[in-house]
Order: sequence, then C-alpha cells, then structure tokens
Amino acid sequence: MAADGAKRGAASNPPSLGHGIALLIVAILGWGLTWPMNKVILESMSPFWMAAIRSAIAAVGVAVIALPGGRLVLPTRSDVPVLLSIALLHMVGFSLLAAIGLQLVPVGRSVVLAYTTPLWVMPGAALFLGERLSARRVAGVVLGLLGLGVLFNPFAFDWSDRHSVLGHAALLAAALLWAGAILHIRGHKWHATPFQLVPWEIFLATAILLAIALLSGSRLPLDWNAKLIVLLVATSILGSSLPYWAIAMAGRSLSAVTVSLGLLGTPIVGIVAATAALGEAPGISVWVALALVIGGVAAGAAGGRLGR
Repeated sequence: MAADGAKRGAASNPPSLGHGIALLIVAILGWGLTWPMNKVILESMSPFWMAAIRSAIAAVGVAVIALPGGRLVLPTRSDVPVLLSIALLHMVGFSLLAAIGLQLVPVGRSVVLAYTTPLWVMPGAALFLGERLSARRVAGVVLGLLGLGVLFNPFAFDWSDRHSVLGHAALLAAALLWAGAILHIRGHKWHATPFQLVPWEIFLATAILLAIALLSGSRLPLDWNAKLIVLLVATSILGSSLPYWAIAMAGRSLSAVTVSLGLLGTPIVGIVAATAALGEAPGISVWVALALVIGGVAAGAAGGRLGR
C-alpha cells in the first residue's frame, strides 16, 4: 500500500519546467507536421472520412493507454458540459472544418487562419468571462486583424472563386469554434483533471464524426495503399493522441500564456514542412500575416499579464 501511495504521489506531482517545455515542443511539432500530411491524405479521401478515421485511430490509441492501467475515470456531472464543449467544438467542429478548408486552401494560408484562435479568445474573454480588455489586448487584436487583412487583400484575393471563399470561411469558423472551447475551459471549475476527460472527449468525437461521414454520402477510398495507411496512423498519433496528452501534461507546469504563445510555433512548423515536403512555397503575404498574428497574440498576452 505504501508503494501504491508513493506511485500516486509521484503521478500527482507536476512535471518540471524543462519537462513541460519539452512536452510543449512535442505538441507544436506534432500539430505542425500534421498539416502537410493531411493535405496529402485529402487527395485520396473526403474531409469527412479523414476526420472520422483519424479520430477513430486516436481513440484506439487512447484506449490502449487508459484502459489497462485503470486510468479511465468516469466524468462527474459538473464536468459533462466542458467535456461536450471540447468534443463538439474542438474535436468535431474544428477538426472537420479545418479539414474542409485544407482541401480547398494551400497549407500555409490554412494553418495561419486556423491558428488565429487566440485573437478571438481575447475579446471573447472580455465579453463572456469579464476579463479586462486592456489597451495591449486591444492593440493585439488590431494587429491580428491587420494580419487577416493582408491574407484577404481585396486586390489580390479571388472573391469569384467559390471554393476558395468556402475554404477560407471554413478555416475561420474552425478557429472561432476552438476559441469557444478555450473560453469554456477557462471558465469551468474542474473536478476531474483535463487529461482524465480526454478519452471520453475522443470517444464521443469519434462517434459523431463517423455518423457525419456516413451521412455525408462520400465514399471511402478504393485504393488502400501503404502510403495512405501510414499517413493516417501517423497523423492520428501526431495530430491527436500525442499532442492532446502533451498539452494536458505541459499545462501542469507551464502558464496558459506560455502554452498559448508556444503553440503559435505550429503555423511556422506547418509552413516549413509544407514547403519541404510538398514544394508549396508560401507568398510574402502569408509570412507577413503570420508575423502580425503572432505579434498580436504576444501583445495581447503581455496585456493580460500586466492587467492582473
């Protein structure tokens, strides 16, 4: 029993600062490298089936980790709302809309638009959580919106291309849904730990995504070659199971500001990986927009620290 108590005590200790940073880097690399791989997968299957199959593989991975060790904890009634929010808004809504957008928009622009999420969190936190919207936060939002203005330059953007407009709209909607989940997470009073709820969130998201894929009318690919299978498994582990676990653990030793700013490295990884693997060199507008968005979030995060 003493040994069991020691194990529980060790498990409850938060990771060290260095360990937390390493876990954050794991999440950044995982999510960043997944974007160009998903682009290749979308050449063989619809966004609906890609999101569903990736989620199903991730669910199996989480079950393998959680079930044998008895670490699958039933969520309390008070945690159910935030569980539903994360599953529906992030794991279903964000994943599906981001996949739809990625099919229609180049990787560089896609990842920048998807990671404008923190920009929407700042005004959302003021509206729904009563957080003070400091001058720095206002400046941060303005900088980020300027970045979006660079991407949507009306003199360069082809507004007559319905597929392009739909893809960009899907990516912005995905970012807004993720922001909604983050706001709920911020305002929720947790009983279980965030990591304890991850298996239930992925199981629920998988069931919903499979239902959507079946109802979409799109067909599974006929050619299940080794490349497609490897990419699906790799993106499911790198883009779902591993980053969710890493972020949950990193958040125990790093501040929310550090985590949110660190995750802005994801678009950079995604753009560099897409350039190296797909030859998809982004234009100057993408880099300028990325710099403005990152600068805006950094300014807003600094405003949040100074305002407390």
